[in-house]
Amino acid sequence: MTLHLTENRDGFPHGWTDITRFDEADDNTGIGLGVLKLSSGEKFETTTANETAWLLMEGKVRVEVGGTAAEFERRSLFDESASCLHVAAGETVDFECQSEAEFTVYSTANTKKFLFRVFHPKDVPNEHRGAGQVGGTCLRYVRTIFDATNSHANAELVLGEVVTMPGRWSSYPPHHHPQPEIYHYRFTKPQGFGHAELGDTVLRVKQYDSVKIFDGYDHAQCAAPGYGMYYSWVIRHLPGNPYSVPDFTEEHRWTMEDDADFWRPAEAD
Repeated sequence: MTLHLTENRDGFPHGWTDITRFDEADDNTGIGLGVLKLSSGEKFETTTANETAWLLMEGKVRVEVGGTAAEFERRSLFDESASCLHVAAGETVDFECQSEAEFTVYSTANTKKFLFRVFHPKDVPNEHRGAGQVGGTCLRYVRTIFDATNSHANAELVLGEVVTMPGRWSSYPPHHHPQPEIYHYRFTKPQGFGHAELGDTVLRVKQYDSVKIFDGYDHAQCAAPGYGMYYSWVIRHLPGNPYSVPDFTEEHRWTMEDDADFWRPAEAD
């Protein structure tokens, strides 16, 4: 199995790069993930064959779909929330770049119709999840862009972001869910790294890596000290079994309690 995708560590070239496809013969999540890099002044037009979401990683772009135009701008994955366009199959989308721009692009084999949505940073709360949890060691920013609570019933993707603080944990306590998922990583410095768990397997993740996550794999994460770790996360609903909340591993649930009793050396006080 190839669950840890590392072939893009040198970065992405101009234009389109496939990371995963939704029709792969092996280890298929049913989710397509790619990177689209455009130059300043470049125009790009596409008509979607399937459900697709464009998440701006960096740059300033004018986006138009269905007669509606929006301006997206992002300078920092770590300090700014998300700008994203989510469309159904059959939509024509026009991009006009006012600077160099980069998108991560997510798709799945879904041709059902729904109204497109444009998400700006004000629409995507920067949730400070895990504040105070076991001594603040799990504080992270969680940005859920769209899920079953704010997208059409015909949509099959769920998309969000996590920013893990240097030296701390995220996606914690360890959790799992039957719906397939992909994480895509970035760091505050190019040499940054972290550790990603897939059950009992620990992966050393680095800049531009991606990880496929399947049913039953607990997938807690941690960032190395000194390095902020960002990852986008995309989940695909299953027929008759949409994603809502994960199942936390029972033996570690206690760490979510407000009064969790954990060891702390006296010298640290």
